[in-house]
Amino acid sequence: MEINLISDTVTKPTPGMLDAMMTAEVGDDVFKADPTINALEEKVASLFGMDAALYFPSGTMANQAAIKLHTQPGEQLICDKYAHVYNYEGGGVSFNSGVSCKLVDGHRGMMTTQQIVEAINPPDFYHSPLSSLVCIENTTNKGGGACWDFDELERIQKVCTNHKLRYHLDGARLWNALVAKNESPQQYGDLFDSISVCLSKGLGCPVGSVLLGDKHFIEKALRVRKVLGGGMRQAGFLAAAGIYALDNHRERLAEDHQKAKEIGHGLQEKSFVKKIEPIATNIVIFEIDETHMTAELFVEKLKEQNIHIIGMGQGKLRMVTHLDYTAEMHEKHLEILKKL
Repeated sequence: MEINLISDTVTKPTPGMLDAMMTAEVGDDVFKADPTINALEEKVASLFGMDAALYFPSGTMANQAAIKLHTQPGEQLICDKYAHVYNYEGGGVSFNSGVSCKLVDGHRGMMTTQQIVEAINPPDFYHSPLSSLVCIENTTNKGGGACWDFDELERIQKVCTNHKLRYHLDGARLWNALVAKNESPQQYGDLFDSISVCLSKGLGCPVGSVLLGDKHFIEKALRVRKVLGGGMRQAGFLAAAGIYALDNHRERLAEDHQKAKEIGHGLQEKSFVKKIEPIATNIVIFEIDETHMTAELFVEKLKEQNIHIIGMGQGKLRMVTHLDYTAEMHEKHLEILKKL
């Protein structure tokens, strides 16, 4: 039995999802003539109470399109030093949009309102880049699946309004945060200028993300998606997976969160584990005490037992629970951890 905890992107479509995909009605989405993609976009926009939505092949492309639309070359966005848009999107911020990042030293990928205020460059000081956008990531990947405090997000929104900054949410794992914190998509739709949500992580779809905003923003996003090569033809087969996942896979994320917490308890009992980040959702990030063994050796020991995890650098390791990580796999995993 192979146990893959490298990411929640490793999942395969469920039988029900495959049925939905294979029976989807499709058209050419480059001409906006795919009824299933149109239905998905309408469904997600309605969930968040936002004007419009646009389907993208990846979360990275959705984020990059949003940044392109919110900024001009030479300007600067503000984000946490752990932010996905800075660390894991191939330098796209500079390549695609010609903007720089003002990195904030937040806590587990989350910034405070005051830190953001201090990061804003004076708009009349032309020697520094013009601050034009604040990017938030919820949950935070590098921060161990941490969820933002919604009150803090509201305070940041007021700062953005006062300083004429745009406000973008990288919500790749927002579905996890909504379940963990018992929040609604509408709350986030009311707050942000744009939101990207991923369908291929916790929800178990094979492909796809959705970008949300007002009607004018999404009309412009369609052109940017074309420039980035993100237009797809009969992609309704993929969009059908998204509709199925939204209807069937959201509430079950609580199971992934519970399994992650139980893995954390198992790791806590091991003398060679130095630190475990607090576990809020489906990501477990921990450090090995290298006086006992190296992180690389720990990864190898699990690999010998057919358990696969990933290193994040600086001695940190990551496990991510997901739809395909079954109860049987979980019991076996915990048993192996106990014996190590």
